[in-house]
Amino acid sequence: MLPTSGWSLKLPRAIFLVLLLQIQLVFGLVNTKVGDPQIRCIDKERQALVSLFQSSSSNWLPWLTEEDCCKWEGVHCSNQTNHVIAIHIPPQQVIGYSLAQGAINRSLIELQQLESLNLSSNYIRQIPPFLGFLGNLRYLDLSNTDVSGAIPTELGNLFNIKYLDLSGNSYAQVQNLKWLSNLSSLEYLDLSLLNLSKSHDWLQTINGLPKLRTLRLGGCVLPAPTVSSLSHTSYSNSQPILEEIDLHGNYLTSSIFPWLFSHSSTKIFYLNVSNNQLNGVIPEAFGNMNLLQFLDLSNNQLEGGIPKSFGNLCSLRELYLMGNRISGQLDTFIETLSKCSRNSSVSLSPSSNETMELFLNSTRLSLKVLDLGNNYLSGTVPEVIGNFTELEVFHVGENSLKGVISESHFSKLSKLRYLDLSSNSLLLNFTDDWVPPFQLDTIKASSLNLGRRFPKWIQTQNNYSELDISNASISGTIPTWLWTLLSSKSCRINLSHNQLSGRLPNLSIDLPSLPELNLSSNQLEGPIPSFLSNVKSLDLSNNNLSGPISFLCTGRSLPEITFVDLSNNQLSGELPDCWGLFRYLVILDVANNNLSGKIPASMGALGNIQALQLRNNKFFGELPASWFCPKLQVLDLGGNEISGPVPEWIGDGFPDFLIVLSLRSNNFSGSIPSKLCHLAYIQLFDLSGNNISGEIPKCLNNLTALTERSQKPNMTIRIPYTSGLGSEGVYKSTFDAESSVNWQRKVYEYKNILGLLKCIDLSNNALAGQIPEEITHLAGLVSLNLSWNSLTGQIPRDIGDLKELTTLDLSRNRLYGQIPPSLSQIDFLALLNLSNNNLTGRIPKGTQLGLDAAFYAGNPGLCGFPLEECEAPEPEGSTRNEQGDEEDSFITQGFYFSTGLGYAVGIWVVIGTLIFSDSWRFKYLKFLSDIYDWLYVMILLNKAKLERMLKT
Repeated sequence: MLPTSGWSLKLPRAIFLVLLLQIQLVFGLVNTKVGDPQIRCIDKERQALVSLFQSSSSNWLPWLTEEDCCKWEGVHCSNQTNHVIAIHIPPQQVIGYSLAQGAINRSLIELQQLESLNLSSNYIRQIPPFLGFLGNLRYLDLSNTDVSGAIPTELGNLFNIKYLDLSGNSYAQVQNLKWLSNLSSLEYLDLSLLNLSKSHDWLQTINGLPKLRTLRLGGCVLPAPTVSSLSHTSYSNSQPILEEIDLHGNYLTSSIFPWLFSHSSTKIFYLNVSNNQLNGVIPEAFGNMNLLQFLDLSNNQLEGGIPKSFGNLCSLRELYLMGNRISGQLDTFIETLSKCSRNSSVSLSPSSNETMELFLNSTRLSLKVLDLGNNYLSGTVPEVIGNFTELEVFHVGENSLKGVISESHFSKLSKLRYLDLSSNSLLLNFTDDWVPPFQLDTIKASSLNLGRRFPKWIQTQNNYSELDISNASISGTIPTWLWTLLSSKSCRINLSHNQLSGRLPNLSIDLPSLPELNLSSNQLEGPIPSFLSNVKSLDLSNNNLSGPISFLCTGRSLPEITFVDLSNNQLSGELPDCWGLFRYLVILDVANNNLSGKIPASMGALGNIQALQLRNNKFFGELPASWFCPKLQVLDLGGNEISGPVPEWIGDGFPDFLIVLSLRSNNFSGSIPSKLCHLAYIQLFDLSGNNISGEIPKCLNNLTALTERSQKPNMTIRIPYTSGLGSEGVYKSTFDAESSVNWQRKVYEYKNILGLLKCIDLSNNALAGQIPEEITHLAGLVSLNLSWNSLTGQIPRDIGDLKELTTLDLSRNRLYGQIPPSLSQIDFLALLNLSNNNLTGRIPKGTQLGLDAAFYAGNPGLCGFPLEECEAPEPEGSTRNEQGDEEDSFITQGFYFSTGLGYAVGIWVVIGTLIFSDSWRFKYLKFLSDIYDWLYVMILLNKAKLERMLKT
């Protein structure tokens, strides 16, 4: 018999343990597996995670084999409940394969205790609506996840969410932001790069988020706020008290200012409204933002001076005002910034530099970035700038500053890293033995006066990644220490447009893949050394360099080279045959040299080439049988001795990009391939000076770019390219294409206005047949030259439809018939040459058609101004009999008498009215004056238009 007392104690304990176990099982507080007390993961949640992360490859996420999901990387469980509360999948462990079908697995809904979900930089394609039913979610980051579908409005059900980041999903579809109005707990919102152009009520929605502290809507194509939204800027307890605002890269106007200066503006420490459409003066109200540390107003249309209230911004660390129209004196502005009087009550006088220096020393200003570049600032750079001892970035380039910069300006700037003084009238006056207190990362001093010698103080700088001292009047040779420095570091160097001379040294150094080296427009001579073959962007144009260019094939970094310009030198020899290695080459320009030989077949494998300029050399032979350069925009082979037929692959291979095709002055033969009509974007089509025969293709009206009259044409043909990393990230630059054009009987090389020259030049060939009527559909054509051929037939009747023509040369052909009257309808026609044809009849009237008789010479049947007047034709039906009597004529003596009498009466009626009626006389004289004024103005306008069109 068991002791009663023992059972009485054990039975309640057993019952309690059973009940506790049941409770734990019901509420999922322990794992359901028996015998595994170390496993914290709840089985139902583990299965949900497996479904979420499971890959088509069993080896994709090897840690899934771990039984305890709370130990999985990126999964966090609560220490109290063991529920999964956070999921953070790093981009390296992308779940893109498992989500390749387009959505997050619905099993995620089982994780009802989830508080944080971070799938940033993974590939999920679309945001599922069921995320809105994770009621405990406080943190959601789906940034840069390639979302292309609609943003589900169900996210508005996340009433507890505090942090929401959907940025970087530029293809996501957003109709409006009304769903945000329910997120009353939201403190951080980042929708940057989402297209919110349809969200006209965005500001009103933001105003309804009372706890919002951080707002990031950069690059969202935001429209300017509506009147109704701005009406909610009045003081209200429900308004957000924003501390960080980023609205850069939108379409905001200055109408946003009242909202920024609302009652919450005193809390803002970060404000970025750059790259918008802000205009007018900078409001004084910025001075009320006394906690502001970061202010970016750059790249807007702001003008006027800097508000004096900026002197109240004592917390300011970074100020960006570049790319506006801000004017005024720089020294006055520096003084304004220095008026932050935390610890001093010294009164300042604008003319007292000593007082200002004392003041700056006492206040210890901590401004780190001062960016005022590309404005209209004038005056001098005051020496007191040296008292901003925390300054790291000083950018005042591209203004109208003048004066002298001395060592005292920088004596205390030991933290300076970025210096841009370029494009000002400044003289840098440093002694040869000066050692700056700083080590710069970026030095921009182009278009300054640096003295005749190479600046020695640059030798003390060992950390810079960019050096630009172009157009700085420097002469002499490039110092050896510069090449030695380049052998140990990677940086971009621009020494162009100076008077540097001598030979480039043939050093046995190995450059570490320089991003850029620009030595163009100097007086350098001799061969190009092989150590320059590792430069990614190499510009040696406009020098006196000689020898071969075989050095290009000797570098170890050929696949990384993007830009090579060796034009306008005295280089000789053949092109090397290694172009298949240049996988990223965008620009190759070797024009105006003495290069010879055949064009190698490997040049046709330049898959990323966009501009290939080989003109004015001595290349011969036929072009390779085929090229694969699908991105080519400019192909200029003019001025060589290339022979064979015009390749059909030009029309097949480049239909979507080619803008310039110049094969002028070669030995091409055969006919013009009709496939060239596939070049829809062509603007300069030049096959002149060859041996091309056959007829002009009738399909020229398929050259779409020439059929359109551009309202705002691009002046230049500008091609962007990159050349590695710079101090500001990936370095992007542009190349302005250049080509030689026969313009108004002379050959010029055009660069700055090449984009305006919509031309077809087929002159100096052996073309026959008629001028196709389809050519009159090219309404955007500026120049048409078909001279020196054997064309027959008549000039197309509708040639006057080419309203943009300024040059038309049809001379030296076999054209016959009359000159179409429609020619007189072309307003801007400055050069018309129809000489040496078989044209007949009267020259149509029109001031632009009668410029020079030589342009009509060689047409015996032509008459009229500026040639001899045409003889009056004999009236039809008027014959005389032998006695001289008129037969069958209504012109009698009575006709002459009545005509004279009527003329006399009419004249005296008009003259008498003008004599005896003052009002009629005044009206008549005013009419004549108006006619005179109208003609005078029209002549001036047409003259101005003509000068603009012909200006180079």
